[in-house]
Amino acid sequence: MPRDRRPRPGVGLLAALAAGALLLAVPPAAYGRRTPPAPAAVAWPGVQRASLPADLADGTAYEPGVFVDARTSAGTARSRDGRTLRLVVRAADGSVRLLRALPSARNPSFQTLTVAGGRFVWFERTDGGVLEVWGAAVAGGPARRITADAGQARFYRSDDDLVFADGRLHWVAAGPGGATEVRAVALAGGPVDVRVVPGTWRLLSWPWLVDGIADTRGATTLRNLATGADVAVARPRRGTVGCSPVWCRIVSLDDEGYSRIELMRPGGGDRREVAGGTAATEIVDVAPLDRFEVFVTIGRTAELTGNAELLVHETGTRRTVQVSPDAGSVTYRNGVLWWSTGSQESFVRHTLDLRTVR
Repeated sequence: MPRDRRPRPGVGLLAALAAGALLLAVPPAAYGRRTPPAPAAVAWPGVQRASLPADLADGTAYEPGVFVDARTSAGTARSRDGRTLRLVVRAADGSVRLLRALPSARNPSFQTLTVAGGRFVWFERTDGGVLEVWGAAVAGGPARRITADAGQARFYRSDDDLVFADGRLHWVAAGPGGATEVRAVALAGGPVDVRVVPGTWRLLSWPWLVDGIADTRGATTLRNLATGADVAVARPRRGTVGCSPVWCRIVSLDDEGYSRIELMRPGGGDRREVAGGTAATEIVDVAPLDRFEVFVTIGRTAELTGNAELLVHETGTRRTVQVSPDAGSVTYRNGVLWWSTGSQESFVRHTLDLRTVR
């Protein structure tokens, strides 16, 4: 069946390109950088990484949803006849294990894949059906439903959309009167606990929530669900703030109208500039693993290719590392960063396991 082979640009790059012909407005000086970044192969010689074919062995296009390590993943692929959408595990040797297969006619979706307690876990839905949570052991065995009581779950393209902690899965859903439901269920299944929190909140690493989802200036408060304590987020004079429990990211324009990305602690301390010029955020999560800020810089050919230079700022060393000079479709989940390189006709996926950076 026909399919678009082009690597898709990420959310941050699309937003930057749509913001008013950014590249046409930026003078050549903005493409410069004070200190060239070290390539990842030099900066992180022992890091686990891989280059993987875009298709499965049967020739069908594969879309990974989560990686266990640099080579092993779970994701989706249509059947060769297009009649079913499959959820599969692709092992390090390229072999494939089927987890689920749903009829394409029912518009199925598998969302928010994660790895929890030695299991793949995901949300799935078909037309006319309710949203359900399913799981399957990473080591092997059949998939089984964990719960059909997922509520109106909210997804933000974040690694924290589905969080595993203390033997339970946690997620947020739309609640009554504009409130947020914080839902939890045991990994083995059973009743779903529902806690209603007034306002609109997004889940971070357990037990934290952050607000500011619909606020153009971003986050104002972090809330610890275990203690009930709120932490006020320092608000800069200008810019949009997104937070994890450890770091906050400020995205703004400098006095000359160029992009600027900064990090600070939620209380405002340890503030530093990460990037400027044509830099753009590329993933929702702020400073994954509390160690790395992922971003791109948009080059002269980005409008034509949809790709950009992929970079990572190390919060501990404050250095910037070049992951790829020409990356598209950048994604992060479960400690692994992946992206595509290539053309419309042919592309390759690359992975880098940030958990293995020493």
